[in-house]
Amino acid sequence: MDVSGTSAADEHARLTVDLKATARQLLGKLGAQGLTLDAVAAGSGLAVAEVEAVFPHRDDLLTALVIDAYNTSGAAMEQADQAAGDAGGSAGARLLAVTRALRQWSFANPAEFTLIYGSPVPDYHAPQDTVPPASRTPAVLAGIVRAALEGGELTPPRRTVPGPPLLLPAAVEAFGGLPEAPFSDIIERGIVLWSNLIGLLVFQVFSRTHDSVRDESAFFDFAIAVAAEGIGLVVPSGAHTD
Repeated sequence: MDVSGTSAADEHARLTVDLKATARQLLGKLGAQGLTLDAVAAGSGLAVAEVEAVFPHRDDLLTALVIDAYNTSGAAMEQADQAAGDAGGSAGARLLAVTRALRQWSFANPAEFTLIYGSPVPDYHAPQDTVPPASRTPAVLAGIVRAALEGGELTPPRRTVPGPPLLLPAAVEAFGGLPEAPFSDIIERGIVLWSNLIGLLVFQVFSRTHDSVRDESAFFDFAIAVAAEGIGLVVPSGAHTD
């Protein structure tokens, strides 16, 4: 009989949270390649069998950490977008707000950032469960681009994609359809913007720009404004803080 007042489900949920917290701490010390159930058990003061009861394999634990990283970073962007929209910000202001939010999350959680945007973990293959969380970041960007298009905030491009669209049907469906000319390649341009954002963050989180620029925060804002020009969107200048 359970006399503790805590159900088995509650205990399992508590243990899951605790084990993931330990694993996140170990990520920063060992990296994803060095993360093992033995290490998590030792770090948690538990037997390996107790850890395996929650995460039977290392990949199950990695998947949980990947999902959490995508969800927390995506939520940070969504909240920033909501705040910028509620303040009456333009699409450009919203873009700056959400990219700053992702930057702030990335610097606050470098191990998790490395897990989802760094080198692939050998012998780990992310399952389908990770796709919806991973889609939150591009979905925020796509929503801003779509709002800019519908609000007449985009300048038509001088260069267009030659030939047929370079897109898979799923990308067109996710955006809500293929826009008409002169913005028929806006989805491709949005993917370029997305890849520029992640590449810029990789450079900054992994200290690739610290010896090249005097103010990395200001440089980030500048780089986002330059990248936004590729979709015909103006990003307003504003105060920046590290």
